[in-house]
Amino acid sequence: MSQEVLPDVQATKPDVEVGLKRVGVTDVKKLVMVAREGKRPLVFEAEFNVYVDLPSERKGIDMSRNMEVTNEVLDELTRDPVFRIEDLCAEIARRLLKRHDYTTRAEVEMEAEYMYREETPVSKKETQGFADVRASAVAEEDDGVRKSIGAKVTGTTACPCAQGMMRKDAADKLHELGLGDDAVNEFLDEIPQAAHNQRSLSYLEIEADEDVHVSLDRIIDVARDSMSSRLYNLAKRPDEHHMTKEMHKNARFVEDVVREMAKNVADEFDLPDDAVVTMTQENEESIHQHNAYSERVLTFGDLRNELNRSA
Repeated sequence: MSQEVLPDVQATKPDVEVGLKRVGVTDVKKLVMVAREGKRPLVFEAEFNVYVDLPSERKGIDMSRNMEVTNEVLDELTRDPVFRIEDLCAEIARRLLKRHDYTTRAEVEMEAEYMYREETPVSKKETQGFADVRASAVAEEDDGVRKSIGAKVTGTTACPCAQGMMRKDAADKLHELGLGDDAVNEFLDEIPQAAHNQRSLSYLEIEADEDVHVSLDRIIDVARDSMSSRLYNLAKRPDEHHMTKEMHKNARFVEDVVREMAKNVADEFDLPDDAVVTMTQENEESIHQHNAYSERVLTFGDLRNELNRSA
C-alpha cells in the first residue's frame, strides 16, 4: 500500500508576496558541554533561536527542519565537549543553509549563564561569579560564516561628579583645620572621597569571520575591568574595604566605562580590521529614578585608528 503524499502548504505562494528576513523557532533549550584545557568541562543550559530567511514567493519555511537540524547538530557535537560555543552556532547555521534549498541566509543565536570560579581579592576565599553569555552565527550563501561571542557582567561604578563636590568640601574643611595645599592634596589623593554608587552592567561582544577565535574569559575580564571595581559573590570585610576603595579611586561616568572598554579591547585583542566590537554600559542609578546608558559599535580597525589619533 503506497504512502499518502501530504500537501506541502509551506511551498505554495502566499497571499501577500513579501520576503521575510528571519523566520524560525525560538527558546529551544539544550544542554551544551564546553571543554577547557586542564579544567573540568562546563555545562550550559542554553537557549537557542534559529532562523532562515524566506523568499517572497514561498508561504512558509520547513519549521520542523530547523528543529531537526538543531537537534542533529547538538546531539552530534555535544556528545563530546565543544571548545567554543560560537563554533557550535556556526555549524548549525551552515547546515541550516544546506538543508533549506530556498534560503540564502541562516542565523543562530544562543544565550546561557556562565559560572566561573575565582578568589576574593584580599581574603583569597574561593567563590563563584557569573556572566550572561551570548553567541551567534550567520551563514550566507555568498559570504560564508560570521560568528560572535559576547558577555554581560556586573560591577560597580562611582560618580565622578558627586565625588568632585565631596572632594571640594573635604579640601575646604582641611584648609580650615590648618593644613596647607600640599598636605591637603596628598591626603585627598590617598583617601578617595565619597560618591554615589551604581551597580553596573557591562556588555562586550566581538563579531568576526569563522577562522577568528576570541577567548570568552578574556572578554569577561575586559568588561569587568572597565568599570570602577569588580564585584564578588562572597566578600569578607577586607574584600569589602578593597572594593569600596577601588571603586572610589576609579570613579567613572557611564561614558568613561565604554571608553575604558574600548582602550582595553585594543590592548588585549589582536583582531582583523573588519571585526565588529559592540560595547554597552548601563548604570542602575542609586540617587535617581532612571538608569544611565552608553554604547559604541565599530570595527576594530576604526577603533584602533580613533585611539591612535587621540594618543
